[in-house]
Amino acid sequence: MASPLDPARDWLAEQIRGRVIGDQPDDKAAAIMTAPGPRWFPADSPVRLVHGDASMFVGGLRALLLQSLHPLAMAGVAQHSDYRSDPWGRLQRTAEFLASTTFGPIPVAEQAVAIVHRVHQRVVGTASDGRPYAANDPHLLRWVHVAEIDSFLTAYQRYGTRPLTPAEADRYVHDVALVARKLGVNHPPTSVADLRGELRDFRDELRSTPEAREAARFLLLEPPLPLPARPPYLLLAAAAVSLMPAWTRWQLRLPLLPVSEAFVVRPAGDAVTRLIRWSLTPPAGVA
Repeated sequence: MASPLDPARDWLAEQIRGRVIGDQPDDKAAAIMTAPGPRWFPADSPVRLVHGDASMFVGGLRALLLQSLHPLAMAGVAQHSDYRSDPWGRLQRTAEFLASTTFGPIPVAEQAVAIVHRVHQRVVGTASDGRPYAANDPHLLRWVHVAEIDSFLTAYQRYGTRPLTPAEADRYVHDVALVARKLGVNHPPTSVADLRGELRDFRDELRSTPEAREAARFLLLEPPLPLPARPPYLLLAAAAVSLMPAWTRWQLRLPLLPVSEAFVVRPAGDAVTRLIRWSLTPPAGVA
Protein backbone atom coordinates (compact mmCIF):
# COMPACT_ATOMS: atom_id res chain seq x y z
CA MET A 1 0.00 0.00 0.00
CA ALA A 2 1.28 3.44 -0.91
CA SER A 3 2.22 5.69 1.97
CA PRO A 4 1.74 9.47 2.04
CA LEU A 5 5.45 9.64 2.83
CA ASP A 6 6.46 7.84 -0.37
CA PRO A 7 6.86 11.05 -2.44
CA ALA A 8 9.13 12.53 0.24
CA ARG A 9 11.13 9.28 0.39
CA ASP A 10 11.49 9.21 -3.40
CA TRP A 11 12.56 12.86 -3.57
CA LEU A 12 15.18 12.45 -0.85
CA ALA A 13 16.52 9.24 -2.40
CA GLU A 14 16.81 10.98 -5.77
CA GLN A 15 18.73 13.88 -4.21
CA ILE A 16 21.15 11.56 -2.43
CA ARG A 17 21.73 9.30 -5.42
CA GLY A 18 22.23 12.31 -7.67
CA ARG A 19 25.00 13.59 -5.42
CA VAL A 20 26.66 10.26 -4.62
CA ILE A 21 26.16 8.27 -7.85
CA GLY A 22 25.72 11.02 -10.41
CA ASP A 23 24.09 10.54 -13.80
CA GLN A 24 22.36 7.31 -14.82
CA PRO A 25 22.25 5.77 -11.32
CA ASP A 26 20.06 2.86 -12.43
CA ASP A 27 22.49 1.85 -15.18
CA LYS A 28 25.44 2.07 -12.80
CA ALA A 29 23.61 0.02 -10.19
CA ALA A 30 22.78 -2.64 -12.78
CA ALA A 31 26.42 -2.89 -13.86
CA ILE A 32 27.61 -3.30 -10.26
CA MET A 33 24.91 -4.53 -7.93
CA THR A 34 22.83 -6.91 -10.07
CA ALA A 35 25.24 -8.02 -12.79
CA PRO A 36 25.87 -11.79 -12.76
CA GLY A 37 29.11 -13.36 -11.64
CA PRO A 38 31.09 -14.19 -8.48
CA ARG A 39 32.14 -11.42 -6.11
CA TRP A 40 35.13 -10.90 -3.84
CA PHE A 41 32.84 -10.89 -0.79
CA PRO A 42 29.87 -13.18 -0.08
CA ALA A 43 26.44 -11.79 0.69
CA ASP A 44 26.85 -12.33 4.45
CA SER A 45 30.22 -10.56 4.63
CA PRO A 46 30.56 -7.74 7.19
CA VAL A 47 32.19 -5.74 4.38
CA ARG A 48 28.88 -5.64 2.56
CA LEU A 49 27.00 -4.78 5.74
CA VAL A 50 29.30 -1.88 6.65
CA HIS A 51 29.83 -0.46 3.15
CA GLY A 52 26.13 -0.64 2.33
CA ASP A 53 24.99 1.26 5.39
CA ALA A 54 24.07 4.94 5.75
CA SER A 55 26.77 5.32 8.41
CA MET A 56 29.25 5.47 5.51
CA PHE A 57 28.31 9.12 5.06
CA VAL A 58 29.75 9.80 8.52
CA GLY A 59 32.65 7.40 8.07
CA GLY A 60 33.63 8.92 4.74
CA LEU A 61 33.88 12.42 6.20
CA ARG A 62 35.90 11.14 9.15
CA ALA A 63 38.23 9.29 6.80
CA LEU A 64 38.94 12.42 4.77
CA LEU A 65 39.68 14.43 7.92
CA LEU A 66 41.94 11.75 9.38
CA GLN A 67 43.79 11.08 6.11
CA SER A 68 44.56 14.77 5.74
CA LEU A 69 46.89 14.62 8.76
CA HIS A 70 49.58 12.81 6.78
CA PRO A 71 51.50 15.65 5.07
CA LEU A 72 52.48 13.58 2.02
CA ALA A 73 49.01 12.16 1.47
CA MET A 74 47.52 15.64 1.87
CA ALA A 75 50.06 17.13 -0.53
CA GLY A 76 48.88 14.73 -3.20
CA VAL A 77 45.28 15.74 -2.61
CA ALA A 78 46.04 19.46 -2.53
CA GLN A 79 48.20 19.44 -5.66
CA HIS A 80 46.35 16.93 -7.82
CA SER A 81 42.76 16.68 -6.60
CA ASP A 82 39.86 18.80 -7.77
CA TYR A 83 38.05 18.49 -4.46
CA ARG A 84 37.26 22.21 -4.31
CA SER A 85 36.17 22.71 -7.92
CA ASP A 86 34.49 19.31 -8.36
CA PRO A 87 33.76 17.81 -4.93
CA TRP A 88 30.77 15.80 -6.16
CA GLY A 89 32.77 14.27 -8.98
CA ARG A 90 35.41 13.15 -6.51
CA LEU A 91 32.75 11.75 -4.18
CA GLN A 92 31.11 9.86 -7.05
CA ARG A 93 34.38 8.31 -8.16
CA THR A 94 35.14 7.20 -4.62
CA ALA A 95 31.62 5.82 -4.15
CA GLU A 96 31.84 3.94 -7.44
CA PHE A 97 35.17 2.38 -6.41
CA LEU A 98 33.76 1.24 -3.06
CA ALA A 99 30.60 -0.11 -4.67
CA SER A 100 32.55 -1.90 -7.41
CA THR A 101 35.01 -3.59 -5.07
CA THR A 102 32.42 -4.42 -2.40
CA PHE A 103 29.39 -5.48 -4.44
CA GLY A 104 30.48 -5.82 -8.06
CA PRO A 105 31.45 -8.91 -10.05
CA ILE A 106 35.16 -9.69 -9.86
CA PRO A 107 35.98 -8.23 -13.35
CA VAL A 108 34.24 -4.97 -12.35
CA ALA A 109 36.16 -4.85 -9.05
CA GLU A 110 39.48 -5.52 -10.78
CA GLN A 111 38.78 -2.83 -13.36
CA ALA A 112 38.08 -0.34 -10.55
CA VAL A 113 41.44 -1.16 -8.97
CA ALA A 114 43.21 -0.81 -12.33
CA ILE A 115 41.68 2.64 -12.82
CA VAL A 116 42.95 3.78 -9.41
CA HIS A 117 46.44 2.51 -10.24
CA ARG A 118 46.45 4.47 -13.51
CA VAL A 119 45.26 7.66 -11.82
CA HIS A 120 47.83 7.29 -9.03
CA GLN A 121 50.68 7.05 -11.55
CA ARG A 122 50.16 10.75 -12.28
CA VAL A 123 49.95 11.77 -8.62
CA VAL A 124 53.58 12.50 -7.86
CA GLY A 125 55.29 15.64 -6.65
CA THR A 126 56.99 17.41 -3.77
CA ALA A 127 55.29 18.39 -0.53
CA SER A 128 55.71 21.85 1.01
CA ASP A 129 58.36 20.45 3.37
CA GLY A 130 60.49 19.35 0.40
CA ARG A 131 59.80 15.62 0.59
CA PRO A 132 58.80 13.77 -2.59
CA TYR A 133 55.63 11.74 -2.65
CA ALA A 134 53.90 9.28 -4.97
CA ALA A 135 50.33 8.09 -4.58
CA ASN A 136 51.30 4.51 -5.47
CA ASP A 137 53.88 4.42 -2.65
CA PRO A 138 52.85 1.33 -0.62
CA HIS A 139 53.44 3.22 2.65
CA LEU A 140 51.09 6.04 1.71
CA LEU A 141 48.55 3.55 0.36
CA ARG A 142 48.78 1.81 3.72
CA TRP A 143 47.98 5.03 5.59
CA VAL A 144 45.00 5.79 3.37
CA HIS A 145 43.68 2.26 3.86
CA VAL A 146 44.17 2.23 7.63
CA ALA A 147 42.53 5.64 8.12
CA GLU A 148 39.67 4.72 5.82
CA ILE A 149 38.86 1.33 7.31
CA ASP A 150 39.16 2.59 10.88
CA SER A 151 36.75 5.39 10.00
CA PHE A 152 34.20 3.17 8.28
CA LEU A 153 34.26 0.67 11.14
CA THR A 154 34.10 3.36 13.84
CA ALA A 155 31.16 5.08 12.16
CA TYR A 156 29.30 1.82 11.64
CA GLN A 157 29.77 0.75 15.25
CA ARG A 158 28.28 4.08 16.37
CA TYR A 159 25.60 4.73 13.74
CA GLY A 160 25.09 1.43 11.87
CA THR A 161 22.03 -0.79 11.90
CA ARG A 162 23.59 -2.94 14.62
CA PRO A 163 27.13 -3.05 16.03
CA LEU A 164 29.36 -5.81 14.75
CA THR A 165 30.47 -8.43 17.24
CA PRO A 166 34.23 -8.51 17.93
CA ALA A 167 34.54 -11.54 15.64
CA GLU A 168 32.59 -9.77 12.88
CA ALA A 169 34.72 -6.65 13.25
CA ASP A 170 37.87 -8.74 12.89
CA ARG A 171 36.38 -10.41 9.83
CA TYR A 172 35.63 -6.99 8.35
CA VAL A 173 39.24 -5.86 8.72
CA HIS A 174 40.50 -9.22 7.46
CA ASP A 175 38.25 -9.31 4.39
CA VAL A 176 38.74 -5.72 3.27
CA ALA A 177 42.50 -6.30 3.37
CA LEU A 178 41.95 -8.06 0.04
CA VAL A 179 41.22 -4.71 -1.63
CA ALA A 180 44.25 -3.14 0.07
CA ARG A 181 46.53 -5.85 -1.29
CA LYS A 182 45.08 -5.41 -4.78
CA LEU A 183 45.92 -1.69 -4.53
CA GLY A 184 49.50 -2.40 -3.49
CA VAL A 185 49.48 -2.37 0.32
CA ASN A 186 52.00 -4.83 1.74
CA HIS A 187 50.66 -6.95 4.59
CA PRO A 188 47.64 -4.81 5.51
CA PRO A 189 46.09 -5.27 8.97
CA THR A 190 43.84 -8.29 9.28
CA SER A 191 42.30 -7.75 12.73
CA VAL A 192 40.99 -4.83 14.76
CA ALA A 193 43.99 -5.10 17.09
CA ASP A 194 46.36 -4.88 14.11
CA LEU A 195 44.41 -1.91 12.76
CA ARG A 196 44.64 0.00 16.04
CA GLY A 197 48.33 -0.83 16.30
CA GLU A 198 49.02 0.54 12.84
CA LEU A 199 47.20 3.76 13.68
CA ARG A 200 49.50 4.16 16.68
CA ASP A 201 52.54 3.42 14.54
CA PHE A 202 51.60 6.21 12.10
CA ARG A 203 51.16 8.76 14.88
CA ASP A 204 54.69 10.18 14.63
CA GLU A 205 54.22 10.84 10.90
CA LEU A 206 51.02 12.83 11.31
CA ARG A 207 50.77 16.57 11.78
CA SER A 208 48.64 19.50 10.79
CA THR A 209 49.49 21.47 7.67
CA PRO A 210 47.85 24.52 6.10
CA GLU A 211 46.53 22.23 3.35
CA ALA A 212 44.96 19.89 5.91
CA ARG A 213 43.30 22.73 7.80
CA GLU A 214 42.01 24.22 4.55
CA ALA A 215 40.54 20.86 3.53
CA ALA A 216 38.87 20.47 6.94
CA ARG A 217 37.42 23.97 6.66
CA PHE A 218 36.03 23.19 3.23
CA LEU A 219 34.53 19.87 4.29
CA LEU A 220 32.95 21.19 7.46
CA LEU A 221 32.07 24.81 6.77
CA GLU A 222 31.93 25.35 3.00
CA PRO A 223 30.01 22.42 1.49
CA PRO A 224 28.76 23.22 -2.05
CA LEU A 225 25.14 22.53 -1.17
CA PRO A 226 21.85 24.41 -1.50
CA LEU A 227 20.67 25.98 1.74
CA PRO A 228 17.98 23.34 2.53
CA ALA A 229 20.57 20.57 2.37
CA ARG A 230 23.12 22.24 4.61
CA PRO A 231 21.59 21.52 8.05
CA PRO A 232 21.55 17.72 7.63
CA TYR A 233 25.02 17.79 6.07
CA LEU A 234 26.35 19.83 8.99
CA LEU A 235 24.87 17.28 11.39
CA LEU A 236 26.70 14.50 9.52
CA ALA A 237 29.89 16.57 9.65
CA ALA A 238 29.47 17.15 13.40
CA ALA A 239 28.95 13.40 13.86
CA ALA A 240 32.17 12.73 11.94
CA VAL A 241 34.11 15.22 14.05
CA SER A 242 32.76 13.65 17.23
CA LEU A 243 34.33 10.32 16.18
CA MET A 244 37.79 11.79 15.56
CA PRO A 245 40.50 10.84 18.07
CA ALA A 246 40.88 13.57 20.67
CA TRP A 247 44.51 14.26 19.76
CA THR A 248 43.50 15.18 16.19
CA ARG A 249 41.10 17.95 17.22
CA TRP A 250 43.67 20.66 17.94
CA GLN A 251 45.70 19.66 14.90
CA LEU A 252 42.77 20.43 12.58
CA ARG A 253 41.31 23.19 14.79
CA LEU A 254 38.25 21.07 15.53
CA PRO A 255 36.23 21.62 18.71
CA LEU A 256 36.21 19.10 21.57
CA LEU A 257 32.86 19.38 23.34
CA PRO A 258 32.18 16.01 25.01
CA VAL A 259 28.92 16.99 26.69
CA SER A 260 27.40 18.51 23.56
CA GLU A 261 28.64 15.58 21.49
CA ALA A 262 27.05 13.06 23.85
CA PHE A 263 23.69 14.76 24.26
CA VAL A 264 23.25 16.69 20.99
CA VAL A 265 25.57 15.52 18.21
CA ARG A 266 25.18 11.78 18.71
CA PRO A 267 21.34 11.79 18.72
CA ALA A 268 21.30 14.18 15.76
CA GLY A 269 23.78 12.05 13.83
CA ASP A 270 21.70 8.98 14.57
CA ALA A 271 18.57 10.74 13.33
CA VAL A 272 20.18 11.84 10.05
CA THR A 273 21.66 8.42 9.30
CA ARG A 274 18.28 6.82 10.03
CA LEU A 275 16.66 9.29 7.65
CA ILE A 276 19.16 8.46 4.90
CA ARG A 277 18.72 4.74 5.51
CA TRP A 278 14.93 5.10 5.34
CA SER A 279 15.04 7.09 2.12
CA LEU A 280 17.30 4.55 0.37
CA THR A 281 15.31 1.50 1.51
CA PRO A 282 12.49 0.63 -0.88
CA PRO A 283 9.05 0.44 0.76
CA ALA A 284 7.79 -3.03 1.65
CA GLY A 285 6.61 -4.85 -1.45
CA VAL A 286 8.73 -2.73 -3.82
CA ALA A 287 11.66 -4.46 -5.49
